[in-house]
Amino acid sequence: MNKVTPFLMFNDQLEAAIEFYTATFPNSEVRSVARTGKDGPVCSAEFVVGGQLFLGYNGGPYFSFSEGVSLYVDCADQAEVDLYWDRLVNAGATPSQCGWIKDPFGLTWQIVPRRFTEMIGDRDPKKVKAVMDAMMTMVKLDVAGLEQAYNDA
Repeated sequence: MNKVTPFLMFNDQLEAAIEFYTATFPNSEVRSVARTGKDGPVCSAEFVVGGQLFLGYNGGPYFSFSEGVSLYVDCADQAEVDLYWDRLVNAGATPSQCGWIKDPFGLTWQIVPRRFTEMIGDRDPKKVKAVMDAMMTMVKLDVAGLEQAYNDA
């Protein structure tokens, strides 16, 4: 186990969440599951999503996720942004803005094309501002629109 591992507290949807997450992202697996009783519901699990180890627990309605913590998905290109965005939307996720989307379990994801990160790392502050301004108008991030803002600056 890693020294620091994200621990996700679900109400009662842990099993459905890990099934969705591990089916959606490559390099994912369920490592262990503990149930309450022989055939009872899942109470805790250790699982990997996109190479990142997580621990999960069904803790009841005492805690909920907030946008203060999100999972960042580094996407190689627009096709990969579209792939993950569509999978999340088709599962019942709620799009927000700026590439953020809340999955049906309440966890927020950032679906971000790598090119965005490259452009906002530019030394020209006018280009960076143009890309940031364009991003602020988007729900799902659009590489072509971000590139246009960058090139026009």
